[in-house]
Amino acid sequence: SVLSRYENQITILSDYLEEFPETDEPVWILGRQHHLNTDKSKLLLDISARLWFTYRRKFSPIGGTGPSSDAGWGCMLRCGQMMLAQALICRHLGRDWQWEKHKKQPEEYHRILRCFLDRKDCCYSIHQMAQMGVGEGKSIGEWFGPNTVAQVLKKLALFDEWNSLAVYVSMDNTVVIEDIKKMCWSPPQSSSAAHSSAHVHRGALGWNKNAAGFCTGWKPLLLIIPLRLGINHINPVYIDAFKECFKMPQSLGALGGKPNNAYYFIGFLGNELIYLDPHTTQSFVDWEENGTVDDESFHCQQAPHRMKIMNLDPSVALGFFCKEECDFDNWCSLVQKEILKQQSLRMFELVQKHPPHWPPFVPPTKPEVTTTGA
Repeated sequence: SVLSRYENQITILSDYLEEFPETDEPVWILGRQHHLNTDKSKLLLDISARLWFTYRRKFSPIGGTGPSSDAGWGCMLRCGQMMLAQALICRHLGRDWQWEKHKKQPEEYHRILRCFLDRKDCCYSIHQMAQMGVGEGKSIGEWFGPNTVAQVLKKLALFDEWNSLAVYVSMDNTVVIEDIKKMCWSPPQSSSAAHSSAHVHRGALGWNKNAAGFCTGWKPLLLIIPLRLGINHINPVYIDAFKECFKMPQSLGALGGKPNNAYYFIGFLGNELIYLDPHTTQSFVDWEENGTVDDESFHCQQAPHRMKIMNLDPSVALGFFCKEECDFDNWCSLVQKEILKQQSLRMFELVQKHPPHWPPFVPPTKPEVTTTGA
């Protein structure tokens, strides 16, 4: 508790700027452009609509005997939850969905929120993420880096049949188009009959039913690209390309921050990054009997934090969401045009074919056995 309060004070003193400056420069938030002079209220509404996950206390102990709060260690897990939650909002509600206090929200919204509550039976809870992290070499209560949280989300998504996401985490700064299309067009995991059925033809809408009667089609893609943008400090050569990613309509922002201090970056203004900060400790919230969630504490309703982009730790992870195949094709075109062609030192590579010296690509499947925390 003391560490958490100290951490909060340090964050506020070093990074918190209460008001946006008077400027004609546009603000970019997850693929949307805002102008401070004309639509500041729209900007603040857009930011407050993002699901905001922070440290919590008084939840059931992780693993039965572990911590009942993630204050001081769970900030990167919370940032990973925020990035994934944004993908689910885009999947079910659309990027332009807005949240308003006390306004009735659709059932899908409450269902999304229930995925992240601090309970062992919620698929993306702090309990599930911490325990799945054990398989990535992280003890419960140990701080995660951006790549570790990406690997944990990739594994947990295999158990999430409602959202049915394909999660691709790039290796060696390389995104392989062939592998992503193979993964996103793979047949349903739940039926061996689907695997052995007749060839499936894509219909005009990009999906069809095979002989077994299962819907097949493009699985919505969560693409996470872990990067190292320098050695001890971010290399200035990457800054323009990094900012360009927040302009893409597929943007889910970035995970990163400072050593042992994670933030969820959602946009930028000039050379300042805009982020949601998980370093606030709130009490555990459960769902109501009717399935709704008292959601006010899951939305940041104050001016967001900003930090100079050069203060960013070079270890980051970019996130993108492609609901349809055409969204992914469009993303590939934007990367070629805005990032790869203009960079002498490339932030990452985008290649068509699976590199021959890599092990064969096998789309991940849900394990048959029940694993700890899954």
